[in-house]
Amino acid sequence: MITKKTLGATIATLVLATSVSAQTNATAWTDLNLRAGPGPTYDILHVIPAAQVVDVDGCLDASNWCSVTHGEFKGWASGEYLTAMVEAPIYSNREQLAVGTVTYERAPDATVGGGAAGAVAGALIAGPIGAVVGLGVGMGLGAAATPEERVTTYVRTNPVDQIYLDGEVVVGAGIPETVQLSEVPESEYYYAYVNGLPVLVEKEQRRVVYIVR
Repeated sequence: MITKKTLGATIATLVLATSVSAQTNATAWTDLNLRAGPGPTYDILHVIPAAQVVDVDGCLDASNWCSVTHGEFKGWASGEYLTAMVEAPIYSNREQLAVGTVTYERAPDATVGGGAAGAVAGALIAGPIGAVVGLGVGMGLGAAATPEERVTTYVRTNPVDQIYLDGEVVVGAGIPETVQLSEVPESEYYYAYVNGLPVLVEKEQRRVVYIVR
């Protein structure tokens, strides 16, 4: 069974340069999925490493997804996790940055989420940026968890129902209370399968601490 919910987060202000170049560039403040379409149900084409720069072609008018290019890869990334020459995420500052508006039409034969997406069941809580880019993108989330191999092996070999949430899966994103977490035996970790990815979750804060790729 596949259900959909929502991932949530609080975006902290970044102190960045104030000049704006003619070409719209942005920086991924955490490892960020590049998807085949503008939404969490689309396949992941590539992962943009934290602090890497992407070219922004434009963002959807009514959704926080932007068409971007990173190296040889072109796709869609969540505008909540792209920062540019302003003091906040790129999506909410499109006019100031002169970011164009783009549209998206899915091809009739295109598959979404492996062909079995289902409806979005909520929203992710966005993780705080929490650091000046010059001091290290995403460092405010603390050091990333490094689970033992037995933990990731257990998660891969014991899949649970896939949940789809509005927003993107990144380290630090919050999992809504409505999402059931499964325990990894003899471990501090809990896990869920969210937006096509298995994730390890810290139970008390319900924050994603590791993405099993």
